[in-house]
Amino acid sequence: MALVSASSSSTTAVAALPRNGLRASPSFLAGKTAARPSFAVRAAADPDRPIWFPGSTPPPWLDGSLPGDFGFDPWGLGSDPETLRWNVQAELVHCRWAMLGAAGIFIPEFLTKIGILNTPFWYTAGEQQYFTDTTTLFIIELILIGWAEGRRWADIIKPGSVNTDPIFPNNKLTGTDVGYPGGLWFDPLGWGSGSPEKIKELRTKEIKNGRLAMLAVMGAWFQAEYTGTGPIDNLFAHLADPGHATIFQVSDEPEHQSTLHIRHTFDTYDLVTDWLTLLMLLIRPSPPNKELELAT
Repeated sequence: MALVSASSSSTTAVAALPRNGLRASPSFLAGKTAARPSFAVRAAADPDRPIWFPGSTPPPWLDGSLPGDFGFDPWGLGSDPETLRWNVQAELVHCRWAMLGAAGIFIPEFLTKIGILNTPFWYTAGEQQYFTDTTTLFIIELILIGWAEGRRWADIIKPGSVNTDPIFPNNKLTGTDVGYPGGLWFDPLGWGSGSPEKIKELRTKEIKNGRLAMLAVMGAWFQAEYTGTGPIDNLFAHLADPGHATIFQVSDEPEHQSTLHIRHTFDTYDLVTDWLTLLMLLIRPSPPNKELELAT
């Protein structure tokens, strides 16, 4: 996995390491290739890089070379290089799904609120009647996503093994890093090309927005469960009556009740203790500090 230099706060020395000589760069429609150098980017750790908690010491396996790395790993989940490599890809794909999910929740609800669209509440969208039954939709989704996820998994296990255009097999995808295939289908604007600093900045922005999106989707789910309405409706209600429309005042009107009606049995103490139990199960002693390096 190619690692890119990290830090906007200071200059980092970047070394371009030749890898496998020359790599073919395809012409998309013609299928012709032009030789171009391929290289992996390795960056030295920056002692002045941003850290999640000022003054804290990041673990050695988080040296700032990964996008979105702010040295946060209190449970040592990335201490093993292979586990870290897997977790990086897991977070990346969850970020992308969450950003799509957040857009699918907020945008249609807002456009419906102002009268441009007429879409159902996202939480009950699965109850709507579509062109076919839900079983058929599930099977179609399983086949399509299973194919895509299978290729992604194969690329994680053996980088470059599926680096072929899925529509035009004679063309290779331009990306060389796992999780960033590039090419016309995955990078039509060419944002993935350029200096290592630019690429690192864009990838960090993607991760940061994806993390916010995961929290946003979780918040939208809790709002749907707790209030029975969506985030835009909750926002408009709060703006109309900031003193009363808050998380501490929930309407008892049937149309504002949650689908599962868990509001009436919502027990804060049980929720907190469940989370604490989960955290205790995840906590484990940190391994001894040692120099770890991801394989290119």
